[in-house]
Amino acid sequence: MSVEPPSSGRPTGPPSGPLSGPSEPPSGPPSQPPGGGSGGGSTPSPPPRRPWWRSAPRVAVLATVVVAAVVLGVLLTRPDGSGHGGELFLQAAGKTGPEPFTQSTAENSSTPPASASPATGSAPASAVRQVDGNAPGLYGGTRDVASCDVERQIKALGADPAKNKAFASVEGIAPAQVPAYLRALTPVQLRMDTRVTNHGYRNGSATAYQAVLQAGTAVLVDGRGVPRVRCACGNPLTPPVALKTTPRPTGDSWPSYRPSHVVVVDPAPQIIDVFVLYDPANGEWIARQRGDTGHHDHRTRPPAKPSPSVSASTSTASSSPSACVSSPGADNGSTPCPATSTAPSESSSAPSSEPPSSEPVTSPPDTPATSPASPAS
Repeated sequence: MSVEPPSSGRPTGPPSGPLSGPSEPPSGPPSQPPGGGSGGGSTPSPPPRRPWWRSAPRVAVLATVVVAAVVLGVLLTRPDGSGHGGELFLQAAGKTGPEPFTQSTAENSSTPPASASPATGSAPASAVRQVDGNAPGLYGGTRDVASCDVERQIKALGADPAKNKAFASVEGIAPAQVPAYLRALTPVQLRMDTRVTNHGYRNGSATAYQAVLQAGTAVLVDGRGVPRVRCACGNPLTPPVALKTTPRPTGDSWPSYRPSHVVVVDPAPQIIDVFVLYDPANGEWIARQRGDTGHHDHRTRPPAKPSPSVSASTSTASSSPSACVSSPGADNGSTPCPATSTAPSESSSAPSSEPPSSEPVTSPPDTPATSPASPAS
């Protein structure tokens, strides 16, 4: 006889029907209550896409483009040597000018000018007057007298290490080499209004700007006859830079200034051992050795070609700075320099430096031969 456990009232077998609710998981995404509520464990909808211009990489690219455009605009319009703006600063021989490196070390700034002849009618307004640095009579001076006090220039820069460093950076030498560099230069005076890149001193560094130095300016020139220091202010000089817009004369003015008479000094093909200078005060020619301060000057015979041979050029794309300068433009040789704005730290005009009515017979002609420029291709 079988014995069965007492009944507990609970089911002992499988259920007779299906459980409540679906027997399989839903095939679609879970539904969300109306109104987008967050309750009930529902998954929130993905955030909306950001606009393309708010993407970090694209913003960085746009910022770079804007900065580059601003920098390019500044470089193309700034009136200094590193850009190609149109400002051309005229500097009188006897004036210190703005932002000087040192006090004046010039001993004499009175040489009468020997202007190049004006451009011919066939020469374009952009013609450049060029002259070799070894041309006899390009520079003037007085026998046994240096136009610059080189030792005083060395002392002035040596007393200010920051200025000495800035000066050296322009000339491409080490600061310790400045004394030897200056002693290797030759003191002379310009006999023609001359285009250069001048460098002032501001906030611990050199600032470049395009300038025209008046005839009579005392300068130090290197072994190839290129001006390297303006003695009235101690500023370092380098060859001029092309101006891609119409030059805007500013600064000083003098009656003998003519845009078509301005010259650019090209480096001599060979190192110059002896500079042939003209002394208009005494009507004599002087031979001065390179790097000498006048102590070994001696008289010499007038050269076969006593005046610089100036040629006109319209080149504006040459890699040579001194061969690609756009001159301030030609005129008929009779219009004086108009009154212009004053320099940043100067307010008065320079005195006239017109040549005397007559010169000794040994004087070079005031209008050296020129050749007309051909139109730019």
